[in-house]
Amino acid sequence: MELLFIGTSFLNAEALDKKYHFVINDEGTLNAYLSSNLSVDIINADANTIQIAFTDFNPAKAQDIVNKIDTVYLQEKLTQKQQATAQTLQFLEKTLSENRKQLQLAEENLQSFVRDNKTYDVKADVAAITEKLAAQAEEQQKLAEKARLLSNVARLVEQDRLIASDEATLEEGIPGIALLDDSPLTQQLSELNDLQRNLRRILRSYTPATEAVQQQQSTIAFLKGSIRRQLQQNRQLLQNQLGQMSQLQAQFNSELQALPQKETELARLKRPFELYEKTYLMLMDKIVEFNMAKAGTTADFQILSPASRPGAPISPVRVMVYAVGLAAGIILGLLLVAVRFFMHNTVTSVRELEQSTAASVLGVIPTYDKEKMSVSKLVVDKNPKSAISESIRSIRTNLDFISSSKKKRLISVTSTISGEGKTFVTVNLGGIIALSGQRVVILDLDMRKPKVNLAFGTENVKGVSTILIEKHTVLECLQHTSIPTLDFISAGPTPPNPSELILNPKFDEMLEELYQHYDVILIDTPPVGLVTDGILIMRKADIPLYIVRANYSKKTFLKNINKIMRANNFTRLCAILNDANASGVSGYGYGYGYGYGYGYGQGYYEETKPADGTFARLRKRFT
Repeated sequence: MELLFIGTSFLNAEALDKKYHFVINDEGTLNAYLSSNLSVDIINADANTIQIAFTDFNPAKAQDIVNKIDTVYLQEKLTQKQQATAQTLQFLEKTLSENRKQLQLAEENLQSFVRDNKTYDVKADVAAITEKLAAQAEEQQKLAEKARLLSNVARLVEQDRLIASDEATLEEGIPGIALLDDSPLTQQLSELNDLQRNLRRILRSYTPATEAVQQQQSTIAFLKGSIRRQLQQNRQLLQNQLGQMSQLQAQFNSELQALPQKETELARLKRPFELYEKTYLMLMDKIVEFNMAKAGTTADFQILSPASRPGAPISPVRVMVYAVGLAAGIILGLLLVAVRFFMHNTVTSVRELEQSTAASVLGVIPTYDKEKMSVSKLVVDKNPKSAISESIRSIRTNLDFISSSKKKRLISVTSTISGEGKTFVTVNLGGIIALSGQRVVILDLDMRKPKVNLAFGTENVKGVSTILIEKHTVLECLQHTSIPTLDFISAGPTPPNPSELILNPKFDEMLEELYQHYDVILIDTPPVGLVTDGILIMRKADIPLYIVRANYSKKTFLKNINKIMRANNFTRLCAILNDANASGVSGYGYGYGYGYGYGYGQGYYEETKPADGTFARLRKRFT
């Protein structure tokens, strides 16, 4: 036999010189010892409560024996439950693996169909093609009416009198002339009408052989020839357009006839996919459920109180200590509530933003503290797995629910005052959208205080202001970034009249030109609480965004959001809470993750924040 002795503080040189003896009991003796000294009493039969006690000369030894009995029984019960849960999880994992293979096969078949037929919703395609056919028929009817009008005008031109009465105007003599929408032709017809009227007036005083009459007739003949050529060109152009429409109509009819077969094939492929997907999600739910049960496995009994030694201290009096602590806690708590109530005048959480505004809350952007920035910068391309990148991806996803990413979109970003982070949100939201494969251009329309060029580290010598005054073209002012599908146009030199430049028709022409090359136009607008330029741009935007900065924006700013929505009927105005601390982001519900049980125990974001100390937490409570 080998014995291991673990010394305590009493094992000194004097103790080592002494002699000791040990009594080693066999199993029967130990059982008899435990049975004779162990007692179990029923305390409350209705509550299934018992009390275990052990009698021994050594109170510490008796206490350890009782605690060990509870611990061993508790561990045995937990082991049995965990073993049953582990076996169930093993079966679920095996079934999930087999179902995953079938689901992947169904997904590949469905993807092949969508890739070959370029559609996933056949019913929507039927509606779209039908709508296009109706639009084609309506446009074809307009062109035919326009062709008939040109033929009528050509017939009238060949006559000596264009309109029946000299007192009537050209629009009254030819009522449909406005439908042609051809200013040069209308001007020539008006000039021909005036020449014919003048010729009739001259013939009242002169004979047809007179030089003045012949010169007038020559002018009329020349003008008629010009009008004939113009009419011939217009009719030829209309014939070409009618021919193209007929070809498109035939193409749409052919596509419409092929859609029922595609619908049947798509339904056949969807059935196994939906079945395996439903089974896969059910198995995942079960795995999560059993993992949670495994993590929270408890025994079917509870230790209400651990073993305690007999005897109790007479001082201090616990009731008095608890009473004083409770009274002090209530007073300090009320004082803390009062101080925070009177000092709290800024927006701190997304709940305050939701309750105080009618705008939809699109998402929450956490505080970026990985580096200190003197100006806004593009950070999502350098930290793609950071918390701030994930939050902006969530905002990008929510934008798709408001306006589909399959069509061109104009998004404006504004705030109440400067410093709330609209340029930072604009630049990084544009970067996230560009990283998804869409072509994005950022316009800096804060001409009084431009910052977009500072975010990308470039100069501001030309931009939107020089485009609107036609000093430079759009292509000359485009600047590229580190992301291939992200470009921007700086504000340019500060003009004396930014509002008038935005109202200039050249601004709409610039947007139309950008739509030809980009999928998304992001506009960094001036703060609407300081100038009215932002309102003018928000009226043109498909999705106006309003930035509110946590612990910076005043609560009174939220009333300004509601006022703007009511005054301008901005039903799609969305708010974003920027610079929120970690506690304001967690638990809100933005950005759902699907881990499918892989990678437990690993961090998700790149950066980690150290836990705040007691002093730091107290300071945050008062700020």
